Amino acid sequence: MSKGADFLPLAAGLTAKTQQLCLGLEDGSADLYDLVTPTTAELLRWWFLEDICQTRRFNFHPGQRQAILNAIVAHEVLAAPTLQALYKQVAPEALLEGKTLNEVASAKHAHPKYCLKMATGTGKTWVLQALLVWQLLNANAARASAAVDPRFTRNFLIVAPGLIVYDRLLDAFCGKLQGGVRDFSSSDVARYAELFLPEGLRETVFGFVRGNVCAKEEIGLKTTGNGLLAIANWHLLSEADEVVDDAEFEAPGAPLAPQQVIAGLLPLRPGKSTGNSLDVLDRRYARGGVLDYLAGLSDLVVFNDEAHHIHEVKKEGETTEVEWQKSLSRIAESKGRQFVQIDFSATPYNDVGSGKNKRKVFFPHIIVDFDLKAAMSAGLVKSLVLDRRKEIGALPLEFKAERDEDGNPTLSEGQRVMLRAGFAKLKKLETDFATVDASRHPKMLVVCEDTTVSPLVTRFFVDEFGLADDEIMAVDSGKKAELGEKDWAPLRERLFDVDRHARPRVIVSVLMLREGFDVNNICVIVPLRSSQAQILLEQTIGRGLRLMWRDAEFDEIKRENRERIKTGLEPRSLIDALHRRTPGFPVLLRRFDGCWPGRHHQRGN
Repeated sequence: MSKGADFLPLAAGLTAKTQQLCLGLEDGSADLYDLVTPTTAELLRWWFLEDICQTRRFNFHPGQRQAILNAIVAHEVLAAPTLQALYKQVAPEALLEGKTLNEVASAKHAHPKYCLKMATGTGKTWVLQALLVWQLLNANAARASAAVDPRFTRNFLIVAPGLIVYDRLLDAFCGKLQGGVRDFSSSDVARYAELFLPEGLRETVFGFVRGNVCAKEEIGLKTTGNGLLAIANWHLLSEADEVVDDAEFEAPGAPLAPQQVIAGLLPLRPGKSTGNSLDVLDRRYARGGVLDYLAGLSDLVVFNDEAHHIHEVKKEGETTEVEWQKSLSRIAESKGRQFVQIDFSATPYNDVGSGKNKRKVFFPHIIVDFDLKAAMSAGLVKSLVLDRRKEIGALPLEFKAERDEDGNPTLSEGQRVMLRAGFAKLKKLETDFATVDASRHPKMLVVCEDTTVSPLVTRFFVDEFGLADDEIMAVDSGKKAELGEKDWAPLRERLFDVDRHARPRVIVSVLMLREGFDVNNICVIVPLRSSQAQILLEQTIGRGLRLMWRDAEFDEIKRENRERIKTGLEPRSLIDALHRRTPGFPVLLRRFDGCWPGRHHQRGN
């Protein structure tokens, strides 16, 4: 087994163990069936038996399957009460290397704790829902037999990094908003019930979801039916007074460092909130009540979506605990092994060091690794095409905004060149796609360095290309606070429905759409901000990875494209290719091995 720079010993050891136990899973003969509860065995058969899978329109792909199985083996079969205990069972040699033993033996890992590393766009929400169903139905079975099984619970907390992902999770469990009311029939739970559940168990799960979902403002206040399914963004439980919501993520005039946002180091905007304002006092009071309520539960599973937001390493060997981790520790304190933490992230690592010494430090609790290269090879996401135009590479251009003595920004010539090139690609895609299917509408995403630049980009498209107001959509993190809930709702609805409409053609954002923006038609990305932080780079690219052409008739075309890219050739078709305009190409190429570098690039330059 290869031990390269990104080798993850816990994931490797657990995957090997799981694959051994799952030999024969498809025909019902696997050893795993005898090692799990009857309830789990019934779910495994429904999810993975070949005869049943052939009757369904959709099934879990190999990356989802491995994530589900690794979690079940780790938690139910091996039943390790702590992260250290899990290492001892599947990767004991890793405890002898470096500082791994000291790390996994720390108090914040003294309970079952798992991180699922899955590439953006590969359906981790389905994995989350499958694991929730597995936990819920096993807890129900234990209660029905008057037994106590500490491995299972009916209490769940799902934590999102911000409002976009938070709203997406509410859509997944409660359904999309229709006239201000959520339509449960449009939820993932209902729409994909034939995948998640045998028919006889569906109403049980539907009833639990309908009766127990609590939005962030309802946690600890709403009466639920013998269980809890709470959905919140992490700000609700953060003990940092400075960070209160997504609306205050971006300080005008200064590029953001994600670490500063997470750690609560950014100053508040004037007029927003102050340390002694009534708003802050109200939030402190509400947060304290929510923490007390969650801490008082006897058992709880916490699902952290986009979990890289809640971990931070200042430098290797010295961990700086973010405020959300302090809240997690408080909630977990009295629960022991009955507190379970399941993290999901495409980028579960921290960048440490600088220059040539810069490297990734992965979270120690990663139990499965389904990375971007594997997802591209399997055709589960778009093929990445990093375009570096010859004229861009030949010019000494600045790709950040220029500022005058007073700090007022103007678009640099480098940014203008990038925007023109990106829009030219978008127009070509629009023309080409229209000849194949006029209902397919490719979009361009521009990621700006801060909120003072995004209006300049919008004005540029109007002045340069004559775009109408409805052809451009600007979505910054302060937009919801600026508009208010009433006006934000239709904007959000339009944003998440862009796949079905020709307009807008261009979406401009800063950080608001870096995660949870689950649309399929982003085909061109132009980043007008530094990509030196790899984690931010991968999050930006992730916005355009979801497949646009899912019809079986295009499978052969896409397969040929992947084969050509794998051998260094240019893809023949633009179908399900993500084009990223970038000046910093050699670095990007090293980070995303297996993508098409663009017509004018030579390896080694």
